[in-house]
Formats: sequence, structure tokens, C-alpha cells
Amino acid sequence: MTEQPQATPTPEATAPASTKRWYVVHAYSGMEKAVERNLRERIDRAGMQDKFGRILVPTEEVVELKNGKKAVTERRFFPGYVLVEMDMADDTWHLVKHTSKVTGFVGGARNRPAPISEAEVMKIVNQMQEGVDKPRPKVEWTVGEMVRVKEGPFTDFNGAVEEVNYEKSKVKVSVTIFGRATGVELDFSQVEKV
Repeated sequence: MTEQPQATPTPEATAPASTKRWYVVHAYSGMEKAVERNLRERIDRAGMQDKFGRILVPTEEVVELKNGKKAVTERRFFPGYVLVEMDMADDTWHLVKHTSKVTGFVGGARNRPAPISEAEVMKIVNQMQEGVDKPRPKVEWTVGEMVRVKEGPFTDFNGAVEEVNYEKSKVKVSVTIFGRATGVELDFSQVEKV
């Protein structure tokens, strides 16, 4: 019986697969960016860069009207949460858990959090990218929804949304004037949800 020559493994084949997984970290609401910054500083100081991957604060861009002008701002779509890619071990767990403005991990046992799937992370990343490509309006209106006019000649009138035009940032609202329903076109900034 002759022995078959064995292929020599390439460096890629012998490199261990990444053991980093994604974990959800709970932070004080409004402090997500500070937590991201604090984590990065602590990782660098501790020399643990090889045990951590990416750190994400899930945000999207939204368009809002400020003083009659469209302004693009950032909105967190999971307020109070930061995604951290890391190797879970006692030292990394302690580093994250004892970072300023972090209240703990989400999911799993108290001292052994459960990771989230790569598919869930990709869904969040895609949602973030969609927000950059096509910012959404800060407030979304639906036809039939009741609103109150907060400025202009119809101030304090309530009405139902008949049409929504996101391109022009306008809504058509049906208000009752002297017992008759009248359609009035208003800027997003002139109405609020009831």
C-alpha cells in the first residue's frame, strides 16, 4: 500500500477561526457614544485590542424641520444599547462591565451573557446603512391618524391626516370649520400627534 502525499496546510487553514461574538451592552440612555469612547480607551490601556472587535452604537440619520429648514440629525434606534464584538472571558467581561456608564450585559446568565447572532447584527448594520443612504423623517405620519395643529391660522384645531408628502415635508389634514370638513396643507412642524 502506498501512502498518499498529504497537502501541507496553508497559513489560512491553520489560523484559528475567530472566537469573537457580538454582545449587547446596556448603557445609560443618551450615553451610548460615551460608552463606546470609554470602552475603546480602556481596551487600549489594558492592551486587549486582540480580544475585541468592532463596537457599534446603532444609529440612523433622520430628517427634521428646524426653523423651516430641513436638517439631518442622528437618532439612536436602540437607545441605551451598544453592540460589542469580543472574546468572552473573565478579563474582558470585567473590563466591559466596569466601564463608566455601563449597567451590564443583556441576555444570558448574570455573569455569562449570551451572544447575539451575526444575522441580527447584519440586520442592524443594514438598517444603519439605509438611514445614511436615505434618511427617514424624524416623525412618521399615517393617513387617518389624528393630529393637532400647533401653529398657524388653525392653531388648536384637531384633524385627521388625509395625505402625507415626505418630499415636501407637508401633510394634508382634514379639520372641521363651522361644521364642515376642510382639507388644509400644513408643514410637518405645524402639527403634532394627539
